[in-house]
Amino acid sequence: MWSPLQSSTSRPPACRRRSKRATEIAVVIVERGQIVARYQSLMNSGAWVPPFIEQLTGISNSMLRNAPPAAQVMNEVADFVGDIPLLAHNAAFDQKFWDAELALIRRQRVQPFACSLLLSRRLLPQAPSHKLGNLNRWAHLPDTGQAHRALADAEMAANLTCFMAALLRERHGIAELSHELLCSLQKIPAAKMAQALQRIRAA
Repeated sequence: MWSPLQSSTSRPPACRRRSKRATEIAVVIVERGQIVARYQSLMNSGAWVPPFIEQLTGISNSMLRNAPPAAQVMNEVADFVGDIPLLAHNAAFDQKFWDAELALIRRQRVQPFACSLLLSRRLLPQAPSHKLGNLNRWAHLPDTGQAHRALADAEMAANLTCFMAALLRERHGIAELSHELLCSLQKIPAAKMAQALQRIRAA
């Protein structure tokens, strides 16, 4: 069981040099290759959405003014996730915002992030692009909705990771997959991936 997470962000209006804040968050829980639960919410963190971000995501400042407070959303989503392992596409980005928003409500992440971007670069080197939407289209995975919205992106990350998990089982003969293994694989240099998979299979 693991939870793909994606967030949308913008910058508070009072000072453009301040850190960005999350404006939307979504998490799906995957069990045995299927999405079994979803959480999604906009969040009012005081962030201001510039016109180009509104055009990209469809999230407007008026939508955020009517959204639940960021503290409420983060407490809800943190309770929803619990200690289930986390994954995101370009996890370094989402991990930073997840940790920062949790810190504002005096909570702390207890599990590591796996990264479907790093994994795809190692397991799908033949893909023409490793952007999330491009990978899903290349692999003929389901269309999950509007790109750059948190729930659609979380579902895409889930589908992509299930695709790569099936690849590890069927092509590389690795029957036992774990979050710890995914976190380990994403750190292996791409040029050494074939040998690493052979060692794992033989173990």
